[in-house]
Amino acid sequence: MSSIDRSQSVGGTRTYEVRTYGCQMNVHDSERLAGLLEDAGYVRAPEGADAADVVVFNTCAVRENADNKLYGNLGHLAPKKAARPGMQIAVGGCLAQKDRDTIVKKAPWVDVVFGTHNIGKLPVLLERARVQEEAQVEIAESLEAFPSTLPTRRESAYAAWVSISVGCNNTCTFCIVPALRGKEKDRRPGDILAEIETLVAEGVSEITLLGQNVNAYGSDIGDREAFSKLLRACGKIEGLERVRFTSPHPRDFTDDVIAAMAETPNVMPQLHMPLQSGSDTVLKAMRRSYRQERYLGIIEKVRAAIPHAAISTDIIVGFPGETDEDFEQTLHVVREARFAQAFTFQYSKRPGTPAAEMDGQIPKKVVQERYERLVALQEEISWEENKKQVGRTLELMVAEGEGRKDDTTHRLSGRAPDNRLVHFTKPDQEVRPGDVVTVEITYAAPHHLLAEGPVLDVRRTRAGDAWEKRNAEKEGKPGQSAGVLLGLPKIGVPEPLPVAASGCGRD
Repeated sequence: MSSIDRSQSVGGTRTYEVRTYGCQMNVHDSERLAGLLEDAGYVRAPEGADAADVVVFNTCAVRENADNKLYGNLGHLAPKKAARPGMQIAVGGCLAQKDRDTIVKKAPWVDVVFGTHNIGKLPVLLERARVQEEAQVEIAESLEAFPSTLPTRRESAYAAWVSISVGCNNTCTFCIVPALRGKEKDRRPGDILAEIETLVAEGVSEITLLGQNVNAYGSDIGDREAFSKLLRACGKIEGLERVRFTSPHPRDFTDDVIAAMAETPNVMPQLHMPLQSGSDTVLKAMRRSYRQERYLGIIEKVRAAIPHAAISTDIIVGFPGETDEDFEQTLHVVREARFAQAFTFQYSKRPGTPAAEMDGQIPKKVVQERYERLVALQEEISWEENKKQVGRTLELMVAEGEGRKDDTTHRLSGRAPDNRLVHFTKPDQEVRPGDVVTVEITYAAPHHLLAEGPVLDVRRTRAGDAWEKRNAEKEGKPGQSAGVLLGLPKIGVPEPLPVAASGCGRD
């Protein structure tokens, strides 16, 4: 019996683990990877397992040190793999698309390298590597199959990502995503709606439409109003209670989209609108196609149409050439827009992007000082905006895994329609993730709200039934977590005082 045969016979079914880095697109891709592996007969490794039979890294390439992080993790697994015959390691995602053969040269113990366009090949490549006993590197240059056609292991029983497009047609100088994920490719509206209807039939009550540049949807199929039409069509799906989308681009945020948001009841009053910089000079250097006036004009129109909308954003501090005056323009926009939350990033070089070669790279000390000022300002505004919620009565969709202190505080957590995180007093009756509760907000912190009084109403839902059924089916099955790991998408609710970081797919 070969070493490979011995590995397969130990403990019966082979286990897997997927480690995900980066943006929501990667999170969604990892659900597909998990679904593919389970469709091929693998089971998820138990929580706390020292190492699975197959470890998959779904990588991100937008940070300068992304490769160092990957190779550090691969190095940590090398002795475990040497001591465990038959264990396999696979590397996919944006960094794999970019580095290709380099990964196997630097980490020859890796078995499979695959790109962003061919995630569906993972089980075949693992089997080929096992049979041939050599690394398999396969990087497709264009999309082979739209991700949503692949099997999926959804992490949430009540909320789901729905990909409406992949790739991006923009050429932002700080972003490497278009080079790695390719030009935008849109799904047919009928396919999207059919997937949503299937998800709703399974108990899902909230969906998030997902795309690298989500509101550019339609450019590939020749319909400039396709995205607003899609939002309105979602409003006609019975049983679909909440619709969100991420991430839009200001260039494509047209009046018909604002009207569709305001006039479609199940489209939530929440908008994540990346700013990146408030300076017209910096926006031009970033090759962003809007300017400060245009951006603030969109915010004003959204607020006029949807008064209670919570608006969040992305901001990069310290882009090459950014002056003190440029940075002050960013602070001005933050004060004017009054974002509910902001994802704030210190600029870091992305190898292969034009910005990495630009003159005027800002010293780390200057970037850090600006970053701290921005975070302090946004923290103040977030708190002030959250205080306006005190006294309001809100319907929350109960979430799982969102309240880290729920067990000790005897609370549960949920998301308001505008996606604010609310911790509420645990009612006497059973409440399940996916159910809906009505509460009155009594206290506000910068990044969450509290409802300390009694729950006013509990509505059991089909989504809660789906969560309960999923947990019952997993009861006692090894390698299957009974919890819902992702919960509701977390756009707009970063951790307090986020550290300098970045994610791809943020347009």
